Amino acid sequence: MNDLVQKYDHWLENSGPAALVIREQLMPVEGRDGVLFPATFADTGYNIDKFDDGGNVCLIDSVGSQANRIEPIFMTKDYAGLVPQIVVQAGNKKVNLLEAGHRAGDAIIRCSELQQTLRAAFNNVLNGNAEPLARIAPTSLVFGVWDSRDTQAKLPRLVASTIRAYNVRPLTRSAQYVPAVDYNAEGLLEEPGDLRDAEGKVKSKHPFAQRGFVHVPATGALGGVIATGGIRRDATLHLAALRLLSAGQDEAKSKALRRYILSLALTAFTVPVTGYLRQGCNLVLDPENPLEFKEVFNDGTRNDVGITHTEAIVYAKAVAKEFGIDPERNLDEKKAPDREVPFDKVLAKKDVSDAGGSKKKAK
Repeated sequence: MNDLVQKYDHWLENSGPAALVIREQLMPVEGRDGVLFPATFADTGYNIDKFDDGGNVCLIDSVGSQANRIEPIFMTKDYAGLVPQIVVQAGNKKVNLLEAGHRAGDAIIRCSELQQTLRAAFNNVLNGNAEPLARIAPTSLVFGVWDSRDTQAKLPRLVASTIRAYNVRPLTRSAQYVPAVDYNAEGLLEEPGDLRDAEGKVKSKHPFAQRGFVHVPATGALGGVIATGGIRRDATLHLAALRLLSAGQDEAKSKALRRYILSLALTAFTVPVTGYLRQGCNLVLDPENPLEFKEVFNDGTRNDVGITHTEAIVYAKAVAKEFGIDPERNLDEKKAPDREVPFDKVLAKKDVSDAGGSKKKAK
C-alpha cells in the first residue's frame, strides 16, 4: 500500500491527539491600528462581548461564515476531483451541493431524485455507518450536517474556524446624501406634507428619501472598530470526533473512511482563509507573530505540526483514489460519483405538505 496513504494514521489511533489547532495573528491591510468592519447582526449590530475588567471580544467572522468560505474550494479546479460533484438544476440556476446552506440536509437536494439515496445514507448514519454519506456528500462529514427536516441524523463539525478581535474600540460614521438637483425648488416634484417629522427632519423611510429625491443625513451609523488587543483566527480539527466515524463493523472500511475524511479535513484546515472578508475588512497575517500549528493530546501536551497545505492536497489525492474517487477524472463527463439532477417540484410540494401535516399532528 502507498506509504503516503498511511502517513497520518497515527492521528486516527485512539492514543493520538485530541485535536489539531491553528492560531493565526492577523491585522488589517492598513496596519495593526487600522479600522476593520466586523460582521453585523440583526438587532445587535456588532457582536461585542464585554467583561467586568473592561476588556471585550468582538466577533469578526463566525464559525458558520468561515465554513461557508472554505467549503466551496472543493468546487474549484485544484480540489474538485477530491469529492463528488453533485449539482441540482433548479429552474435556470445550477446549485452545487457544496454551496447549499444545510449541505446534505438542504431542501435543494432533498427535493430531487437523490432524496431516497440521501435518506438511506442518513439512516445509515443513525445506525453507525457514515460511509454511504461520505460517498455522496463527504464535506457534510467535515463541516457538520443535521438532517433536521427528515431523519434527524446529525454529525458534528470536525473543522471549526473563527476570527475574533480583542479589546476593540467601536467607531461611528456619518454621511449626507445630496440629490443631483433640488427637485422641489426646480418644480419637478412637490414636497409631500408627511416628508418630515415633528422636529423638521426628513423621515428616512419616506419614499422620497428612499428613492433619492431629497437630502438625507445618516448619522451615528456603525463605523467599524480598532482592535487594540489584536485580531486572531483560531481553527480546530477535532480528531477525537473524527475517530468516532465508522463504516459499521467493518474495520477496514472504517479506516478507509476515516483516512478520506481526514484528508479532506486537512485540506480545508490548512487552506489560507484570510484576506477580503467584506467591505472594510481585508485581513492579512501579522508578520511579527508567526502562525502556530499544534497537535494537542488529552493530557494537554502540545507538539508542533509542520504539514503544509500543499502536502495536505497530495495526501488527499492519494487517499481519495484509495477510497475509490479518482481525483484526476474528467468532471465534464458527469459520471459516477458526479451527478447532475433536476429539482423536483412535485417532491417540493409534497415536502411542504408533509411538513404542514406534521405540525397539525403535533398540535
